[in-house]
Amino acid sequence: MKIIETNPKALKALGVRTFDLADYLQNDEDIAEYLAQVLADDNTDELIRAIGHVAKARGMSQIAKDSGLGRASLYKALAPGAQPHFDTVLKVMRALKIELHAAPSHA
Repeated sequence: MKIIETNPKALKALGVRTFDLADYLQNDEDIAEYLAQVLADDNTDELIRAIGHVAKARGMSQIAKDSGLGRASLYKALAPGAQPHFDTVLKVMRALKIELHAAPSHA
């Protein structure tokens, strides 16, 4: 199978936009449903990536300010493959005004 590499300049010239999930997180219900689905998958990397999508949808600069993190630090903490400290994740979740709840497992 031949892998086709994309050329960002060529795609832009053709009017092709890169898919950005943050564009589809329009309201609190969308965000809650998205995070619930990601949490159900039990994949930490995907959860961090999802929090990053939500932060981008809400505005990274504002989330950085509200969490007390630098904007560059926030991007780094939510980058693919990052392993942020739990307290960083909690700061971001609070800044996003997203609550985590505990419930008994039915597994």
